[in-house]
Amino acid sequence: MRLKISQFLFSLVIISALMLGGCSTQQVASNTSSPISTATSTTNEASTKTTTEATSVSQTNSDIPGLADLPRLEGKATVVLTVKGSPITIEVDGTDAPITAGNFVDLVQKGVYDGLVFHRVVREPQPFVVQGGDPQSKDPKVSADRLGTGSYIDPKTGNARYIPLEVKAKGSDTPIYNKPFDATAQAVVLPHKQGAVAMARSQAPDSASAQFYIALADLAFLDGNYAVFGNVTQGFDVVNKIQQGDRIDSAKVTQGAENLKIPGQ
Repeated sequence: MRLKISQFLFSLVIISALMLGGCSTQQVASNTSSPISTATSTTNEASTKTTTEATSVSQTNSDIPGLADLPRLEGKATVVLTVKGSPITIEVDGTDAPITAGNFVDLVQKGVYDGLVFHRVVREPQPFVVQGGDPQSKDPKVSADRLGTGSYIDPKTGNARYIPLEVKAKGSDTPIYNKPFDATAQAVVLPHKQGAVAMARSQAPDSASAQFYIALADLAFLDGNYAVFGNVTQGFDVVNKIQQGDRIDSAKVTQGAENLKIPGQ
């Protein structure tokens, strides 16, 4: 019983930590917001970009506001992150997470991740995640307490880009958008296995932007609450050596770039 209680409390703590590390949806608009207040706010700019109302599986993608304006990956792609000179190979799955994968591959292609910091690394008391991708971290002058609150700002519009929570259940033809999914009742196609790559977000389901994390262990309790979009296929030993403050030397799409579809192009 003591072990079960300990595991439950640990789960609560690390889920909270992950949410606090999610992309703040107000930081870009207000420099007075703290990471905690922005991450726990449920009324934020993300709600103006994508609806937070529950979207049923029966709806088509065209019924979901804003979805048609986001990059989409139709198929798979390979991305190689280089950290301290060593490669980490990620298979990005646009078949089962087309919007989440498309957003990631598009940001890689734009060079957004080059030079960014892994601002959160949690290995104790149990292996959890390494998290990075805050665009603010490219600037070494940005204070550490702001890292984990940034989003990708589209230079063409000056606005932050947010993507909806995207989870696909086994047996379903299409993903579920805009709401957490109960993965204890039905398994998801892309679970949080060791090496899974997923999007960090705040409490608002549709607040993911650029920050991502890599699971250091199987984290089934996160399934359905965060969008997994890929998996480390080579270089997990490199992931295991990442320390807080390490930077991404570069991020490159090495295969499958042709599968990225950009609206209007």
